[in-house]
Amino acid sequence: MSTLRFDDRVVVVTGAGNGLGRSHALAFAARGARVVVNDLGGSATGEGADRSAADKVVEEITAAGGEAVANHDSVTDGDKIVQCALDNFNRVDIVINNAGILRDKSFHNMTEEDWDLVYNVHVKGAFKVTHAAWPYLRDQEFGRVILTASAAGIYGNFGQANYAMAKLGLHGLAQSLAVEGAKRNIVVNTIAPIAGSRMTATIMPPQIVEQLKPEFVTPLVLKLCHEEHRDSGQLYEVGAGWIGKLRWERTRGQGFPISQPLTPEDIVEHWPRITDFTDADHPGNGQEAIMAIIGNLQNR
Repeated sequence: MSTLRFDDRVVVVTGAGNGLGRSHALAFAARGARVVVNDLGGSATGEGADRSAADKVVEEITAAGGEAVANHDSVTDGDKIVQCALDNFNRVDIVINNAGILRDKSFHNMTEEDWDLVYNVHVKGAFKVTHAAWPYLRDQEFGRVILTASAAGIYGNFGQANYAMAKLGLHGLAQSLAVEGAKRNIVVNTIAPIAGSRMTATIMPPQIVEQLKPEFVTPLVLKLCHEEHRDSGQLYEVGAGWIGKLRWERTRGQGFPISQPLTPEDIVEHWPRITDFTDADHPGNGQEAIMAIIGNLQNR
């Protein structure tokens, strides 16, 4: 088996001063990539700034013989982050959208600020960085993009309505970008990782956090970003040495005649079939999904 290398590739990793981002940055650099280590250096809840977080990771990379540059901009200034890659390395090939914060509160106690800050860092930040890099990825007909989701976005979680909204929204973005980028060899995927970090430390016991090493997540990111990887628009859960791929599942459903009115009572009568996942199907895209509805037009 050949070793996956990233020689001559330029990688932007956001939120790379700690945790998963640091692990990603170190691993890409160790395999030949030149890395933009982005981190504003704010707290886990989005306050303040500290340039030392990114600087320390760059020092680690250069001490090991790699190439890296620190960037201290907010992800909401994504154009500046991408420009940093261009100024220092003359290109950008891979974008790892990893930066994130938590503002956990039950929904009835959540403020608009709590909502907006999480949205801005996770969703708008990923948009700004990826959007700034996109023209260069298209022009060179090569790009790899990772969006970082969460189990909270897939399944929901108490006290994380803002975070869950942002995280599942990122997968929606990834699926659309995968379609748009396909003809230009731009592969876009989503990971939903579980790893020990300053964010998970707020919601998990210390003994569990210590065992959820980021280094068990990073190898999947490298695989998804390699030039030989082509599968795009997918979602993977990963952590503690386990990796699984998720897909949408839909019941066979129930079609009703369109030549007569549909009533709530009709739905009640057929509810068991509507909700029965026996022999469920798995639409892979919007076109496949709509065929069941289009097909029912013949049901008169």
